[in-house]
Amino acid sequence: MRVIFLGTPEFAVPSLQALTAGGCQVCAVFTQPDRPSGRGQRPAPPAVKAFALGAGIPVYQPEKIRNPENRPLVESLAADFIVVTAYGQILPAWLLQLPPYGCVNVHASILPRYRGAAPVAWAIIRGEVLTGVTTMLMDEQLDTGPMLLKREFAIGPDMTAGELSEILAKAGAELLLPTLNGLRNRTLQPVPQDDRLASFAPRITKEMARIDWNQDAPGLHNFIRGLNPQPLAFTEFRGQRLQVLKSSAAGGRPAGERPPGILLEVTGRGISVTCGESGVLELLEVQPEGKRRMPAREFANGARIRPGDRIFA
Repeated sequence: MRVIFLGTPEFAVPSLQALTAGGCQVCAVFTQPDRPSGRGQRPAPPAVKAFALGAGIPVYQPEKIRNPENRPLVESLAADFIVVTAYGQILPAWLLQLPPYGCVNVHASILPRYRGAAPVAWAIIRGEVLTGVTTMLMDEQLDTGPMLLKREFAIGPDMTAGELSEILAKAGAELLLPTLNGLRNRTLQPVPQDDRLASFAPRITKEMARIDWNQDAPGLHNFIRGLNPQPLAFTEFRGQRLQVLKSSAAGGRPAGERPPGILLEVTGRGISVTCGESGVLELLEVQPEGKRRMPAREFANGARIRPGDRIFA
């Protein structure tokens, strides 16, 4: 099989690996342009680009693949399939209609739930205990095409979006070759989605990552782990940003009449902070602005904070 692969982040790499290891002829990889990264903001290649170059696969990085000037190149590759995993761009109709066996997408949810750019994060933020991965035939709408294969996974109570993404990336890659073979051999029947069951998972911006201490402790815990590893939930400490990487909503003495955002106590594991519905959230790992990530107890000791301080805004 000749395959064109479209993907960008680390999540997409296992799918590309599965294609190359499974004997597919990956004739080209399309990925997003290099973007500034790190403290120096130097252009960094996407994870898919790095893997593709190492495997000797031609790489193309159009700013917008839907632009007409890209069409002759894609057509000249004469691919049987186009495979898309976390590419990050909306595909034009001419591209979707080009391969004889269709455009196949690996999506990190059990469709039709959590259509959109951030299905893993939103499943955790909304407290889901079950999610999975779906392969589907793409159409012109966002994640609405007919479904092919699925695999479900439980979401652990403390699992982060990064940890869950690793599991789903591997599972999606394992479904990819059976999906392509089933379509080519006509042994796999696409199943239409029920739009009445759909929910949406829009892209999460840095502005959306601010912690609202009026929320209850379970909701805040889900919010924090859903935004780890990026963009990372944050609050304010003495006028500077404090990112929160890990937390716990279990245990601790009740907040009583204290308002949200008050340091209740420094515990053996971290910092207890009051939140909505008289709840308490224990912060376990934080990263002060311009510094390394650290245990929350270490941060509390270094900052010399005391119970009763209103340090979170």
